[in-house]
Amino acid sequence: MCSSERLGADLLGEWSGLGSLVMVQSLRRDMSDPSGKTSEERRYFISSLKDGSVETVAQAIRQHWGVENQLHWRLDMTFREDESRLRNGHGAQNFSRLRRIVINKLKRDPRKVSLKVKRYRCSIDRQYLLDILQQ
Repeated sequence: MCSSERLGADLLGEWSGLGSLVMVQSLRRDMSDPSGKTSEERRYFISSLKDGSVETVAQAIRQHWGVENQLHWRLDMTFREDESRLRNGHGAQNFSRLRRIVINKLKRDPRKVSLKVKRYRCSIDRQYLLDILQQ
């Protein structure tokens, strides 16, 4: 048994739902660089997908990153997360988790206004804040 087969057997023992291991190689050309500099990146994924077709795996990865990108956009528009200067210790991770909790709480509120407006209203209306927190 070669080392990659042994690794696969070890992973299957630890993750009973493991269906596949995926490596995605991306080549990207920087269009703003006059020399047309390219960079290569490899990303690895574990998946419960048993169907090994490239199309199925690629679609699942794109869907995952679509959700991630949408969440990042919401966090940036609601909390200006990209402008955050938290860098020391665990502050950045802790506040990231808190922002995600708040986004989920605000999304549960049925009122048809933006998350940014809901967040602002929480800052000026104590009862509204309590209503959001108790949902």
